[in-house]
Formats: sequence, C-alpha cells, structure tokens
Amino acid sequence: MEPKSLPCPTRRRLLAGAASTALYALPRRRALASTGAVRSLAFESLHTGETLRTVYWEQGQYLAQPLLDIQHLLRDYHNDQTHAIDLGLLDLLSTMRERLGCSRPIQLISGYRSPATNAALHARSSQVASGSLHMQGMAADIRIPGCALPQLRALALSLRGGGVGYYPRSDFVHVDVGRVRQWAGT
Repeated sequence: MEPKSLPCPTRRRLLAGAASTALYALPRRRALASTGAVRSLAFESLHTGETLRTVYWEQGQYLAQPLLDIQHLLRDYHNDQTHAIDLGLLDLLSTMRERLGCSRPIQLISGYRSPATNAALHARSSQVASGSLHMQGMAADIRIPGCALPQLRALALSLRGGGVGYYPRSDFVHVDVGRVRQWAGT
C-alpha cells in the first residue's frame, strides 16, 4: 500500500505553532537539547511505512521544512490530521538517540492523535488517557530496533524530560514533555 501524500500546512502556520510550543518548558528543553551543531532525527512509522531522516535544527535555529516533514510523519494515521509537534519532544527524542549512540530510526507507534481518535481509543482501552498529551503533539510511543525496551525506558527516566510509560507486552515506551512522572502498562 502506497502512503498517502498530504499537502503541508503553510510555513506561517507552522512557525506560529512552533513559536507557541517553543515557550513550553523552555528551561527543560535547554537541559535536554544536544550541544552539537546539528540536531537530527530518523523515524519509521510502523502504521504508514513512511520513513524520514532529517536535520531539524542547525546553526542555533529550528528549520521550518524539516519541522513540517516531522509533523507530517507524526500525524494521526487514522485520519491524516496533523498538529504542531512540541519542539521539546523533538529535542528529547534526538537526545535519546544521541545518548544511545543509535543510527537506526525510531519506530513510531503513535505520535499526534486527534481528539476524535483519542476518544475512540480511550473508549476501547483504559490505558489510553482521556486527556492524553498525544492530542497536543507532546507525546510519542516508540521503540528503537537494537535497543532493549528496559534500556530505552531507563534512559527516558534518567533524562527527566517528562512522562515515561513502560509497555513491555505491547513493546513500546511512551515519552512526553509534560510533567515528570512514570507508569507501567501492559
């Protein structure tokens, strides 16, 4: 099945969203952000089959087109809706890959979720929060090939970048840039 290609939002709309999310948890973002000259991410969406390798920050600034590309890949795959992705989440994921010395892409199980999708998932499972940070572009459910799930969880907890959910039976770790907390699911 060929992945759908959607029109990207305008640059002005992205930058407006990025500006508003850039204010969220700024001190924490500085602590988590890589000190290197570039910040990059690589993703593989397990639901759409799409992949992305991109540098999203260089020379002291976030880059508009790569942010749009990431926003598109992390969209709600149930209905193709997109939402601005919190820059702190991107920095957290980038830092995790860097600290792991990982060159393989992050396998994305879930990024942004529309309120309608989140409500439907919540109705089917008590493990889906009704006020999930996925709906604000502040969370991702991930795994990284070659990285043991307990190691990925331990790293996320050590960074104290936000919430960390551990789902060993479902084979993923939830990371978000909300308040620091942890939980285990199935």
